[in-house]
Amino acid sequence: MRIGIVCPYSWDVPGGVQFHVRDLAEHLIRRGHHVSVLAPADEDTPLPPYVVAAGRAVSVPYNGSVARVNLGVRSVARVRRWVHEGDFDVLHIHEPSVPSLGLLTCWAARGPIVATFHTSNPRSRVMIAAYPMLQPALEKISARVAVSEYARRTLVEHLGGDAVVIPNGVDVGFFADAEPKAEWQGGTIGFIGRIDEPRKGLPVLMRALPRILRERPGARLLVAGRGDEKEAVAGLPDDLRGRVEFLGMVSDEDKARLLRSVDLYVAPNTGGESFGIILVEAMSAGAPVLASDLDAFAQVLDGGAAGQLFPNEDAAALAAAAVRLLGDPARRNELRERGSGHVRRFDWSTVGADVLAVYETVTAGADAVAPDDRAGFLGRLGRTRD
Repeated sequence: MRIGIVCPYSWDVPGGVQFHVRDLAEHLIRRGHHVSVLAPADEDTPLPPYVVAAGRAVSVPYNGSVARVNLGVRSVARVRRWVHEGDFDVLHIHEPSVPSLGLLTCWAARGPIVATFHTSNPRSRVMIAAYPMLQPALEKISARVAVSEYARRTLVEHLGGDAVVIPNGVDVGFFADAEPKAEWQGGTIGFIGRIDEPRKGLPVLMRALPRILRERPGARLLVAGRGDEKEAVAGLPDDLRGRVEFLGMVSDEDKARLLRSVDLYVAPNTGGESFGIILVEAMSAGAPVLASDLDAFAQVLDGGAAGQLFPNEDAAALAAAAVRLLGDPARRNELRERGSGHVRRFDWSTVGADVLAVYETVTAGADAVAPDDRAGFLGRLGRTRD
């Protein structure tokens, strides 16, 4: 099958959607499919052979973060050329409601389109205001996928229609087989995320840290991610700052080794999460997880059975839970075992098969219609889902 995948966000800035697109593309390529990914990227960005650069991205505020997207005049011609030259059996557009390449591709495409919605935002004024502009493009979509029930709910409430839920995928074996790193072991708490993005929750963890470190004298915090390290520890007492180690941006291999090494992985995110891929990666690596009780996180953690939850933004509750877990090896082992069993449903062997089933459904539907009628058929199929 010839598959074109559109990533809305800049390839050179790591993020959950980019990782999902990358891993899906590589899974499909291993299965023998021809895959091309179109994504914003600066000219000097190293790209895998299957990625086509659509030009530089610009930064815009979106869903409590900053998204780097591309909607320039030059991009229109690049999208059209990529669609024409690719001669794809199916196009898979991620976040078509974001003003970026996915929306341009919807306008340019003729043929089966699958769209995946990642955003969870129950009060998105942007999506509501943009609906009149989005509607003609969204009507061309043959099948809709949401990465979680909360992403599906956002789609239904803001844009109408419905979607099948297929979660983000993870190569479970990649994390499970990683070698722990000796210097990262021994009373360690792990955090991975953008340091200077408040919704990732590092400030909440920093408020909890003094109690954790004083009650567990052997504990320390390892932080992986980009941002202002000095500002991150500014609120900590001077005598505790040395027990926080910043690793900066880490490779995928080191991320897996970090998750295999820590005694406890903490996800204190405060909102804007539709799934929680880092939780799946942590469980894959066998790390006990302590996470804020966001709806999406609770779902990924099987309601708290596969990881412990604490009330969102409650630093005192986070500290109390972390102190208990660091002092209770049996409880941590229980969470490891439950997490390792639960996470198998997110492996690409399962998720990839579900995505391919959607592709096969829409392409079979298009093939069953005479060529002259296909555009009308796909438009009707999109509308029947609304």
